[in-house]
Amino acid sequence: MTQIRRALLSVSDKTGLVELARALHAAGVTLLSTGGTSRAIADAGVPVTDVSDYTGFPEMMDGRIKTLHPRVHGGLLSRRSNAEDRASMDAHGIEGIDLLVVNLYPFEATVAKGAPFDDCVENIDIGGPAMIRAAAKNHADVTVVVEPEDYAAVLEELKTQGGTTPGTRKRLAAKAFARTAAYDAAIQTWFHGVLGEETPPWHAVGGHLKARLRYGENPHQTAGFYVGGPVRPGVATAEQVQGKELSYNNINDTDAAFELVAELETERPAVAIIKHANPCGVAQGASLVAAYEAALRCDPVSAFGGIIAANRPLDRTAAEAMTGIFTEVVIAPDADEEARAIFAAKKNLRLLLTGGLPDPEQAGMTVRTVAGGYLLQNRDAGRVGRADLKVVTKRAPTDRELADLLFAFRIAKHVKSNTIVYAKDGATVGIGAGQMSRVDAARIAAVKAREAAEAAGLSEPLTRGSVVASDAFFPFADGLLTAIEAGATAVIQPGGSVRDAEVIAAADEAGVAMVFTGMRHFRH
Repeated sequence: MTQIRRALLSVSDKTGLVELARALHAAGVTLLSTGGTSRAIADAGVPVTDVSDYTGFPEMMDGRIKTLHPRVHGGLLSRRSNAEDRASMDAHGIEGIDLLVVNLYPFEATVAKGAPFDDCVENIDIGGPAMIRAAAKNHADVTVVVEPEDYAAVLEELKTQGGTTPGTRKRLAAKAFARTAAYDAAIQTWFHGVLGEETPPWHAVGGHLKARLRYGENPHQTAGFYVGGPVRPGVATAEQVQGKELSYNNINDTDAAFELVAELETERPAVAIIKHANPCGVAQGASLVAAYEAALRCDPVSAFGGIIAANRPLDRTAAEAMTGIFTEVVIAPDADEEARAIFAAKKNLRLLLTGGLPDPEQAGMTVRTVAGGYLLQNRDAGRVGRADLKVVTKRAPTDRELADLLFAFRIAKHVKSNTIVYAKDGATVGIGAGQMSRVDAARIAAVKAREAAEAAGLSEPLTRGSVVASDAFFPFADGLLTAIEAGATAVIQPGGSVRDAEVIAAADEAGVAMVFTGMRHFRH
């Protein structure tokens, strides 16, 4: 057990500060503090000594120099059981600091609000991380607290046991090192962004635990949901209005759904239905309910137990339609009161409201782990418009076909490779995802389209008269011929195969229009 006789408090987040200071003072702890923290404590009538008075050295350089002093760091780093350390303390008038309470300058929040470069630099904390690391290193003798949520546990041990236990100090030290690591990761991410360095020689990833999950992808795996990096509307920022806690797979699939629906033109209502991170139906329509019904028609079987994402605030009619089958999660920018009431009747359904849509062209990085390291790449923010398309066949696509081709290609960007997407009138009508062979992806999408048509009582599949998108080039003509057999009349693909001429000839022979984008959208 380590007693707490002297504490240094220096916080930017004043949550619970006064209550903490009062409790420490009542326990006979001498308080040291800095700047605004010291004023807040003094204004509450709690005795406190300013660090400048303790060190005999004034704050300077607009507060850049406050705690970087031997009396502070000696008090944090001195080993109480080491005779040489005690002799140094006596020789230089250094007193032990047993408790350090510091939370850092709000660098992440400053960057998130788009502050100018100089403001961001001034919010890089120096003294705070230095003290935190010193106290955490010397956790055998010093208790370090970096978040208000830990105040109560420290005060309880102080009250019941007269000090903190070794286990508590180790736990808090581990959190302290993690906090400074995440803080530095945020700084380096921002700096590399400013410099435009996408593959810096050193890279760090940091985040804060948002939720401990019941398990990971499978029940025998543990998992946590961490948030960090640039703010982006989505699962990490959403308000969960109702429903059970989100699972690992819920979070993964909901992110995929919301990123996909944000890809579509915002002028028209759009809905995406996701299952296992792949879309089973996506559509645009005159209203959200029309878009949802068209998306559901693509694959009503797979939609059961799926995730629904919308690019508009949810209304009553959309909510009534979306609650017609079992759905795990619905995510949208907002929902009116009538829609919320309808969803509330489905107590297990999670409703997430984000307040906005992510920008599909926003810069950012994605991370994937491999054995011994991780892969880092910038987000696939590539988009093609009509001006980017190259007609390579004798017949050019019609205006209707062009609109559907661009729609289908944007959907293909969000489907696991290899993928084929059939679309018609602003809605997917067949999706083949994650196949080892592109021709198999075309076949599976056509089969699912036939099954959906049978379920809807239609005489023929909706792939008749559709367009088809491929996320990468057709290596042979067989995949294209399968799509033509399914009824596709126009094709969009990146091009670039050594057999492009063979594929183009097959399209011309069938009277099918084809355009090249010059951009591939592999998604693994």
